[in-house]
Amino acid sequence: MTSSARPLLNRRLAEFGTTIFAEMSALATSTGSINLGQGFPDTDGPEEIREAAVRALREGRGNQYPPGPGIPELRTAVAAHHRRRYGLSYDPDTEVLVTAGATEAIAASLLALLEPGDEVIALEPYYDSYAACIAMAGGRRVPVTLRPHHEDTARFRLDLDELRDAVTDRTRLLLVNTPHNPTGTVLTREELRAIADLAVERDLLVVTDEVYEHLVFDDAEHLPLASFPGMRERTVTIGSAGKTFSFTGWKVGWVTAAPGLVTAVRSAKQFLTYVASGPFQYAVAEALALPDTYFAAFRADMQAKRDLLASGLAQAGFEVFRPAGTYFVTTDIRPLGETDGFAFCRALPERAGVVAIPNAVFYDHREAGAPFVRFAFCKRTEVLEEAVQRLKALAD
Repeated sequence: MTSSARPLLNRRLAEFGTTIFAEMSALATSTGSINLGQGFPDTDGPEEIREAAVRALREGRGNQYPPGPGIPELRTAVAAHHRRRYGLSYDPDTEVLVTAGATEAIAASLLALLEPGDEVIALEPYYDSYAACIAMAGGRRVPVTLRPHHEDTARFRLDLDELRDAVTDRTRLLLVNTPHNPTGTVLTREELRAIADLAVERDLLVVTDEVYEHLVFDDAEHLPLASFPGMRERTVTIGSAGKTFSFTGWKVGWVTAAPGLVTAVRSAKQFLTYVASGPFQYAVAEALALPDTYFAAFRADMQAKRDLLASGLAQAGFEVFRPAGTYFVTTDIRPLGETDGFAFCRALPERAGVVAIPNAVFYDHREAGAPFVRFAFCKRTEVLEEAVQRLKALAD
């Protein structure tokens, strides 16, 4: 035990304790509740991709350290995917980097590109690792809040004037997430063009988290920010196999960017995990080459599950923001006579046998997120049907 009065935890991380996901998952286990909190599927992805990993293991491919940037097969597959889907050309040798999931890609990008005191603008609410990684890099986060709009289809929107006003002489980087977790918003072409124009005008770097690129619904369209004029050379794009192929435990992600940016990110990444997920990299290379029918069927299945849960939540009395992307539904609990998402989520397992996540954990401005609660629909249909039945207790 140290005799110093100084706390053991680095002060940059002092505000980040045990995550709400751990707390709510433990509550789900102790109460026998359906866990719609943490966003991971309850079924595996394609059988042929799982077998590809088994084959790699048996053939001794990836059982030792893979190359630092990732195996050539996967880097080539990532480049081919971007070219086929979006018309973006990346050199697999100099412009693609494989990471231990998207979380490491975010960490390595921010550690590489930020100096202490640099400001990072992030769209609030945001994935909780963003704040921690900015803090570890010594940066200062500047949230720009997505706010609910109540029209024919309720959605959260970006205020472009607020975004522009947030940029100062200390702003180094914009951290963008679309499709957006937790709100389910997919930024429009006009919004993305405005972000791109701002980045070019103010000479900003952009890190864009696009892990839900294949989960867009209805008439929404995912457009990579790197495809806009002036953005190819200043954008670090992050992707992931976990969300697209339902193998979240494999932790295979990637970065695509201009050579100088990839070199910078790799310089940080090599001192984090160095390498990871050897045999799974071979399997993901095969997964990215699956025909378009796989991606269409995956999207259609998730859209049906979205509709099932969103309709059930509306019937239970929530205001529902039907997501245009991701596999999360954000709801407003005020129609149920509630205002505190933390208290609501901690009581929900006893009230209805379901676990959700309070969106306030994704906000710096906690009061802005207080009445919103997130549910995940990446579960088996029968699980969602049972959850909907249980949630009806709230309307009684």
